[in-house]
Amino acid sequence: MARIVPTDWRTQQASGAAAREIETLEVLDQGLPDDLTVFHGVHWTRVDHGTAVFGEIDFVVVTPSARIVLIEQKSGFLSETAEGLVKKYSGKDKLVALQIDRTLDALRARLAPVVQGEAVAIDYLLYCPDYTVKEPGTAGVPPERIVDERSRGRLCARIGEAAGAEPPRDVLAHKLRRFFENELQLVPDVSALVGRAEQMVTRLSGGLALWARRLEFDPFRLRVIGTAGSGKTQLALAVLQDAAAQGRRALYVCFNRPLADHLSQLAPEGAEVASFHQLCDRRLRAAGEAIDYRQPNPFAQIEERFGALSVAEAAQCDELVIDEGQDFQPAWKDALLRWLRPAGRAWWLEDPMQRLYDRPPVELPGFVTLRAETNYRSPRDVLGYVNRLLAPPRPIEAASPIAGGEVEFLTYTDAESLVATTKRAVTKALQSGFRIADTVLVTFSGRERSLLRSFDQIGPHRLKSWQGRYDLFGKPEFSDGDLLIETVYRFKGQSAPCVVLTEVDFEAFDQMAQRKLFVGLTRASMKLLVVLSERAAQSLLARAP
Repeated sequence: MARIVPTDWRTQQASGAAAREIETLEVLDQGLPDDLTVFHGVHWTRVDHGTAVFGEIDFVVVTPSARIVLIEQKSGFLSETAEGLVKKYSGKDKLVALQIDRTLDALRARLAPVVQGEAVAIDYLLYCPDYTVKEPGTAGVPPERIVDERSRGRLCARIGEAAGAEPPRDVLAHKLRRFFENELQLVPDVSALVGRAEQMVTRLSGGLALWARRLEFDPFRLRVIGTAGSGKTQLALAVLQDAAAQGRRALYVCFNRPLADHLSQLAPEGAEVASFHQLCDRRLRAAGEAIDYRQPNPFAQIEERFGALSVAEAAQCDELVIDEGQDFQPAWKDALLRWLRPAGRAWWLEDPMQRLYDRPPVELPGFVTLRAETNYRSPRDVLGYVNRLLAPPRPIEAASPIAGGEVEFLTYTDAESLVATTKRAVTKALQSGFRIADTVLVTFSGRERSLLRSFDQIGPHRLKSWQGRYDLFGKPEFSDGDLLIETVYRFKGQSAPCVVLTEVDFEAFDQMAQRKLFVGLTRASMKLLVVLSERAAQSLLARAP
C-alpha cells in the first residue's frame, strides 16, 4: 500500500469530480507499492511563501529514486478539438495540454532551489476515468501518457512504468517529500471544506443532545457542565424543537444578547428566546410597568422588579433552558424558576471556564449534574495548546475532525503596529484559503476599550461592527462592512471557521485573563491566529512554549 498524504484523506467526503479523485486515491492506496508516496491536491490549498495555488496538481507520486510522476485527472466529459483535448470550466474551454505544460513549468521552477542542480526526472499521466479518447494522436498529449476509460484498470501499472526501477537516491527523495509536505504546506481549502466541517462538527457534537434528552428523573432538573464546543447549543435547540413538536411552551434564556439574537434565528416557531435582561424588559412592559433606562443603575432595578412580579399559571412554561449559567446571579435563577410549571423541565447549561464576569457559581440544589468535557468544534492542535497553557483540572478532550495546524501568533508593540499586525493576520487567513465571510475579528478588549473599534477599515476590508443599538424589530444594527469584528464578550457562545483573536494584552495572567483567553481561543472551528502584545507573548511563551 502506498503512503498517502494527507493521511486523513479517508475522512474527507465530497461530491462530483472531488469524489472521483477520492475514489482514485483508494485505487492508488491499494495498487501501488509501499515505497511510493502519493500527494493528493484535491480539497487542499498549497501555500508557498504567502502565495496560494489552488488545484494545480491532482496527484504527485514521489519514488525512492527521486523520480516524480504527476497525474492530472479529468473526470467527466471532454471535448476533442483540432487544438487537442478540452475541458469545460464554468462555461469556458481550457486546453488540457496547456494546463499540464503550465503545471510542469511551475513545478520545475519551484523545485530548482530544492534540488540544487541535481537531476530530477518529472513524468506525467493524463487520467480520464470517464472518457474514452477517440483520437489519441491529436489529443495534444502523447498517447502513451493517456489513461482513459478503456485502460483505467491499468492506472497503477502505468504509474509503475513511469516511475521506473532506478537505484534509490534517499537524500534527494527525502528532500522532495519534505518539499511537498512542508514547503507546500497542506491546509484545508475552506471553499471545499467549511460546509463539510460544519456538518461533521454538528453531527459529532449532537451526541450530547441525543443522550441528555434520554435521561429521565422527576422532577426534571438537569445541570450540564459542558466545555466549549461540547454541543450545548445543539442540546438547547433540540429541547426547543421537542417542545414545539409536542405543543409544549418553551423558554430559552441566556446572559449574552448576541447569543440570544443568534439562537432566535435558529429556534423553532413558538419558542421564546431572550437574554435575561430582555426577558425582564418584556415581562415588565407586559405587566404595564414603565422602564426608564436613564435612571442610575437601571439593570439592577429591573432585575429586582422582575423578581417581584406575580406569575400567572397561564404564563408559565413547560421547558426552561438557561444557557451561560456561569454568568448568572443566584437571584436570577430563583426569579426564572418561578416561570416554570411544577411539572415542567429545567435545563441549566454552563461552562465555568467561560465565566467572564467573575461571579460565584450558582447553587442548584435538587439538580442532577451531567459533565461534557469533549470539544468537537475547536481544531485538535488548538485544544492541545489550550490544555498546555491553561492546564484545566480535567483536560479537554479534542474530538474535532479538523487538525487546524499550530496556533499562529503575531506580536505588536503599540496602537499603530496593532492595526498593521491585525491586517497581516487577516491577510494570512485569506492566503490560507479562507473567505472574508468565513473570518471574524475577535478583540480581547471590551467594546469601550478596544482600539480597533474606532476604525472603519482594516486594510482593504471595511469592518462590520455593532453600532450599540437595535432596530424596531429588535435586531442589532451593524455598520456596512464585510469583515465582522466582535469583542470576546459578545462573541461568547458563537464561532467561525477562521478567527483572528486580536488586542490580546494583560498585565497579569490572572484567572480573568485565562478565562478570556479560553473563550477567544475556542471560537475558531478551523483556523486560529492570535495578535498579542509583546508582554502578553512573553507571558504565554513562558507557560506554553
